[in-house]
Amino acid sequence: MERVEREKQKESLKDIKVKKEPNKNFIFKNVLEDFYLVQKKSVKDIADILGYSCHKINYWMLKYNISIRSQSEASYVKHNPKGDPFKQKHINNLKDSFLFGLGLGLFWGEGNKANKYAVRLGNSDPAVIERFIEFLEKIYGVKRRVLRFGVQIFNDLQPQEVLSFWAKSLDVSKDQFQKLVITKSRGKGTYKKKSRYGVLTVYFHNKKLRDVLIAELTRLGLKV
Repeated sequence: MERVEREKQKESLKDIKVKKEPNKNFIFKNVLEDFYLVQKKSVKDIADILGYSCHKINYWMLKYNISIRSQSEASYVKHNPKGDPFKQKHINNLKDSFLFGLGLGLFWGEGNKANKYAVRLGNSDPAVIERFIEFLEKIYGVKRRVLRFGVQIFNDLQPQEVLSFWAKSLDVSKDQFQKLVITKSRGKGTYKKKSRYGVLTVYFHNKKLRDVLIAELTRLGLKV
């Protein structure tokens, strides 16, 4: 399969409409820009397609002043080959403005801002979680089906009942849930009324959107 894919990638060179320089050590700038900046291929991918070493690709990238992605940027591109899995909506009405402010407020107050690689927010109230998901969906175009969820409960609660409750409340699949975290109960208390179905954390594993939200909070002068 890899060999077939490599042959297909080589064929894509024809679409660029450039001829290879007689000097086999020369690589056209537009070829590198197309592969690296447009198609988001890695240096190794380009080297394999063109039949050069990674060192040779890096040499011409630097010569053409094509900025090489950092390790974290390269990792992000690898995991998001089709581009960002979100797109911020242009806010032009009061309803969206309110939702934007509400979502940021929830993230500021209830979100896990210490995690640098994902947007995370936890709460025991389904209405709070639903409003935050609505914020991600309508303001940033995040698909509900790509979200992941974690639930922490005490051992005197019924795991399947809890899972069914959250899946139904949020209109999501049970497959989107991680294994429930069960904590030993410390005796009687008011926690049963407050978190009858445990505490749910919603995850969107995307560092870029997490950084966007942190930047918005910082712009508003809020401590993060």
